[in-house]
Amino acid sequence: MATQHSRTAARLMISPAVILLLAWMIVPLALTIYFSFLRYNLLMPGTEAWTGWTNYYYFVTDPSFTDAIWNTLALVGGVLIITVGGGTLFALLLDRPMWGQGIVRILVIAPFFVMPTVSGLVWKNMFMNPVNGIFGHIATSFGFEPFDFFGQAPMASIIWIVSWQWLPFATLILLTALQSLDSEQLEAAEMDGASWLNRFWFIMLPHLARAITVVILIQTIFLLSIFAEILVTTNGGPGTATTNLTYLIYVQSLLQYDVGAGSAGGVIAIILANIVAIFLMRMIGKNLDA
Repeated sequence: MATQHSRTAARLMISPAVILLLAWMIVPLALTIYFSFLRYNLLMPGTEAWTGWTNYYYFVTDPSFTDAIWNTLALVGGVLIITVGGGTLFALLLDRPMWGQGIVRILVIAPFFVMPTVSGLVWKNMFMNPVNGIFGHIATSFGFEPFDFFGQAPMASIIWIVSWQWLPFATLILLTALQSLDSEQLEAAEMDGASWLNRFWFIMLPHLARAITVVILIQTIFLLSIFAEILVTTNGGPGTATTNLTYLIYVQSLLQYDVGAGSAGGVIAIILANIVAIFLMRMIGKNLDA
């Protein structure tokens, strides 16, 4: 009986926080779904009308929609490849004893605390600017023409900037997983004559599999909504070369003032994000059961 009373008291104590959290999530989502069925343009107040699925059809048949989907997939895939591969490499390096290991770890982690807007502006103006950027000066000093990153390789530039921000996160997760590996297994394999590559492939990598899956899940959810880096560097251009789904919703809602179409795009983005999340959660479940 006492246990039941304590559980009831605990539920009552956390209920305000749960109710606030649900309201924080459900109210904006409900309003987004409601506006997605309206013809609602900010330039024409008072002309709102129920249009059904028209906004969804308009958003999906927009010529930029296909480009936005492919750009979103390219951005997420490119960043995951760089961060998982680079994070594994950095984790292996930081796991080895070295002089100044604490300082090196702080330097590796530092980019994760830089705001996305600041990161995009720094890379755009300080490093990748073909006239005044550091990379341009280095190319000129060696007799080469400066490379216009955002003009000639815009999506690759965005992928690099976002990867630079998320690499510390992957490194931390993978380093923590690597440090939990029993060193006796590696020592036994080394005594049996296994090379470093074999030890990595057959012992370290399987041990990191769960951590890699977690990194992929968390990063994918956040990478689907990348916006600030695109806004301050390319504005979705040239053309639609760097327009992802989030930026397309921004264009529809705040640049073209079409709240209805933008809300429909938001609902579509939520559905796609949940599909990806469910798929990745099942992958994690299989890895945990293995």
